[in-house]
Amino acid sequence: MASARQVLCLCALLCVPRVRCEPIRYSVAEEGESGSVVANVAEDAGLTPAQLSARRARIASADGRQHFRLERATGRLVLAERLDREEMCGRSLTCTLAFELLLENPLQFFRVEVAVEDVNDHSPVFPEERVTFQIPETSAPGSRFSVEAAQDLDTGSNSIQAYTIAPENEYFSVFIRKRSEVDMHIELILEKPLDREEQPELLFSLIATDGGSPPRSGTAQIHIIVLDVNDNTPTFTQDMYVGQVLENTPAGSVVLRVVATDPDVGLNGDISYRFSNVLEDSQSTFTIDSMSGEIRVAKALDFEATQKHELSVRATDGGGLSALCKVLVEVVDVNDNAPEVVVSSFSSPLPENTEPGTVVAVFAVRDRDSGVNGEISCALEDQLSFSLRPAYKNYYELVTMSTLDREETSQYLVVITAADAGSPPLTTTQTFTVDISDVNDNAPVFNQTSYTMYVQENNIPGVLVGAVSAADSDAGPNAKVTYSLRPVHPTERDPCSCISVNSENGHVFVLRPLDYEQVRQLEVLVSATDAGSPPLSTNITVCLLVVDENDNAPLVLHPAQDSSPPSSELVPASAEVGDLVTKVVAVDADSGQNSWLSFHLLRATDPGLFAVGSQNGEVCLRRPVTERDAVKQKLEVLVRDNGQPPLSATAALNVLLLNGLSQDHLPQQELAVQDEDSSLTIYLIVSLVFVSLLFLTSVTAFVACKVCKRKELKGGHVLYGTGNLQSSLAAGAAAGTLPHAYCYEINLTTGSGNSEFKFLKPILPSLPPQHSGTGRGVGDTEDFPPIQNSMGDAALDISGTPSVGHFNGLPFN
Repeated sequence: MASARQVLCLCALLCVPRVRCEPIRYSVAEEGESGSVVANVAEDAGLTPAQLSARRARIASADGRQHFRLERATGRLVLAERLDREEMCGRSLTCTLAFELLLENPLQFFRVEVAVEDVNDHSPVFPEERVTFQIPETSAPGSRFSVEAAQDLDTGSNSIQAYTIAPENEYFSVFIRKRSEVDMHIELILEKPLDREEQPELLFSLIATDGGSPPRSGTAQIHIIVLDVNDNTPTFTQDMYVGQVLENTPAGSVVLRVVATDPDVGLNGDISYRFSNVLEDSQSTFTIDSMSGEIRVAKALDFEATQKHELSVRATDGGGLSALCKVLVEVVDVNDNAPEVVVSSFSSPLPENTEPGTVVAVFAVRDRDSGVNGEISCALEDQLSFSLRPAYKNYYELVTMSTLDREETSQYLVVITAADAGSPPLTTTQTFTVDISDVNDNAPVFNQTSYTMYVQENNIPGVLVGAVSAADSDAGPNAKVTYSLRPVHPTERDPCSCISVNSENGHVFVLRPLDYEQVRQLEVLVSATDAGSPPLSTNITVCLLVVDENDNAPLVLHPAQDSSPPSSELVPASAEVGDLVTKVVAVDADSGQNSWLSFHLLRATDPGLFAVGSQNGEVCLRRPVTERDAVKQKLEVLVRDNGQPPLSATAALNVLLLNGLSQDHLPQQELAVQDEDSSLTIYLIVSLVFVSLLFLTSVTAFVACKVCKRKELKGGHVLYGTGNLQSSLAAGAAAGTLPHAYCYEINLTTGSGNSEFKFLKPILPSLPPQHSGTGRGVGDTEDFPPIQNSMGDAALDISGTPSVGHFNGLPFN
């Protein structure tokens, strides 16, 4: 019932511009059965039954009671319950029930008034079934004796119309004096003197008859006792007494005092007071002192329930004579009722994208007090997002003032204070708890601006390398984040196939093994998407760095290990201690410390003759060459990287110790060099390309490391073959295994099958280059300019084609 009333009141409020000025009036007899038809309100309102159903017609009354029911299908107004006019309106001459007919789409409002007509359903009732009068026999004809009038709850023609005496007698007649439509004064008039000796008592009936059809009647027995002498009745000083009392007057307070006098003396002059013919509610509210005539408050008064009380007071002397007077007590209102807030409609939760001006709640305020005590004002406490807007009469709307943001405030407590204008004023507060529902207006946000993850190369498939995490400030499904991979570039169709991300928790997995030497870094785009409609997403770049493992053994570039027959290095007998015999050049495809190489002499024909530089791989003479030394020396050099565990490779060297140079040795050497040149050149080109790629990423670290660790190199001579000299130097420089700058000068003459070589010691900043014999010096550049390799730490001067070789100006075999 309360919910329906709220909806109806909301409709009534919103339909204010469409209110019908003149009400639709009907009448209906009381005591009608529930379901009885009152009228066809749809026809009188100019509506069809279909419109009533389509526009959700409702009826609403101010007191919330539903006396009538609307049949939408027929448009008829029928009784919802049996109507009792006397219960609803008492003895009021008019009884009108007002309510509103409310329609939606568009909103419309009709005021309907139904007059409840009285039916003769109550019989007159005397206050006392037996009334006794003690009348002196000296009473003269024409004497009047007041009788309390009968009460009939019906009104109009159904109220009491006549009083008669039955059986009729010659002594008394009935006189009726109407003070108002509902107030009659009944008197018995003595028509003939009484004679106690002849007839000491009289007994007859006084019958009150109403004007209904058929008429109803009530009877009171009149008992007349004839007395002697007491021939004066009490007389009130006023016919009507009027008094006022505040509704908060405490019980026991005196309202007023009635006074009656009797000229008789003795017992016949003693007067007592009592209420006569008073409604039960009024009689219980007041008491009267039988001796003094003071009327006092018996219980708490309520102006809102009854504004005035009408009382009848009978004064009776000791001889039985009595008189009646009217007492009117007016209750004065005080501010004892706080305002009431009646909510008609309330919408919660509200979407956070609700437009400003949206109606959140509709409510009415009322105060049961009257006058200024019933004047109400409403205010909103400390609220910037909502405001109050007066609507119709005592109705107000609670509307939004600004845009709402659930992420900032998810719930509002809107407190409305209603205060009356009494002194002191009374207030009532109504709190509306407005919940804000989420709208998908926030994209997920990652907890980092970018992600960098690491994975060891040669990883197992499906290894977890990290996780991305994004949060969405929305709620519910709008905050559920799922992850997916997106192409890094718009032109790409599919994201990287070697990386996947768990859609639920953002874990990033590498699906297949990676090789640091092939892929050092991967970038993927991870998208975090919420479950809103439409969904919002945010992308972030994840950089995957491959961490190098020591999975590549060193590769020996010089001397070439696949040549057949293997090349030999020539060492003259005049070579000094510390002279450079050759240099083992090796590279490692790994990076960092995994590519740091160290060189060790593993095996040798004469281990004490040669020494190998652990950092640079240079093979030098450890002692002078003697005639007892074997001419052919075999060396095996171990090249080991710095990884964990370390990997290694071996380089086999052949060294020829020459006590003298002859032509017989040179052709064989030339052929070996030419065979080696063709195969080694291709191999070196491939190796240099690979080393160049490594160089681009590690040159800074290598250069800085090598510069800090550079040591001065002792002077010495080196002998290289003509085919592999330039390639070996370039490869060794690119691999970072040549810590010092060397200048190797080759003097070649044309038209000869033999070669002439001259080897210089390392070029140091403080020492000039040295040379001897007929070979050319460092600055000799007759035929070709010097060539600088990519590292810039070995200069090569080529001045001719291979012909006859000389060492210190002497040919050798």
